[in-house]
Amino acid sequence: MEVKDIISQFKKKEPKPLYLLHGEEPYFIDLIADAAQKFILEEHEKDFNETIVYGKDVDLMALLGQLKQYPMMAERQLVILREAQDVKSWDVLIPYFKNPVPTTIFIICHKYSKADGRKEFTKVLKKTAVTFESKKLYDNQIESWISKKVSSLGFTISPKASILLKESLGTDLGRISKELEKLSILLKKGTEINEVHIEDNIGISKEYNVFEFSNAIASRDIIKAYKIIDYFEKNPKATHITVIIPVIFQLFERLMKTHFLKIGDSRQLQSALGVNYFVALEVLKAVKIYKPKKIATNIALLHKYDLKAKGLGSGSATNADLLRELCYQLMH
Repeated sequence: MEVKDIISQFKKKEPKPLYLLHGEEPYFIDLIADAAQKFILEEHEKDFNETIVYGKDVDLMALLGQLKQYPMMAERQLVILREAQDVKSWDVLIPYFKNPVPTTIFIICHKYSKADGRKEFTKVLKKTAVTFESKKLYDNQIESWISKKVSSLGFTISPKASILLKESLGTDLGRISKELEKLSILLKKGTEINEVHIEDNIGISKEYNVFEFSNAIASRDIIKAYKIIDYFEKNPKATHITVIIPVIFQLFERLMKTHFLKIGDSRQLQSALGVNYFVALEVLKAVKIYKPKKIATNIALLHKYDLKAKGLGSGSATNADLLRELCYQLMH
């Protein structure tokens, strides 16, 4: 089932007895679990009928007893097992999974990985529970997701602001969502969110950020690139080298693809690469600067510096030192 379908069940007060929420993307699992707490029970029913436990320290026998209890002065009780990936053995609960109590809504939140399909508890749940696999979004889906999230909050967002958020915060949907919700409180409904709003309220500089750093490398503007590195060095919370390197890698990956696609039109390239129009324009400019042989060399360099950024062979070099070294070698 899709996220909206499951939440719709909760809103209509038509939840099923068992839910298995599992997968690599924690954001959607938390979204569903939070919706369950918001919609399944009325406020006055929660004191006696809502139970939240965590996989790391849960007593499964006690949990089983709770699952078998009947609700008090309500139609149903809600039990949520968060961080279910920390449960070591599910044997105690397997008989319950086969025959759940209809007045108990039991939601299992198994985050950061899929539940092991070879294990009996997963096989049983896939037969008896509503199952949702929370998959990581691909990089080219993030901007679309941001646009939908912004729209759901009653705003619009400029293309450059969307790219700025994506390139600075990566694929961390939870963090992006929190920052957008913060903006929704501060700004008037219907406002188009732009780079100034993001700089003033989220703290991502519209001039000194990962997106602009990538553009500086794409245009071989070493002075601008070094200025941005200086900013990163003085503002270590702005970003980290392990976030920057994948963005630069993506740039050269796109350049290599563009060389072989032989597309010179920005709109066609936008469609072929699945990128924002502004990104397509930057790629078309950069492809005239970087030839395939240099791109291949740069991709190897990025792999080397990715290892150094993670502490393999970096010696006493700081993140800023590594970025300056990398930047110089990428452009020369």
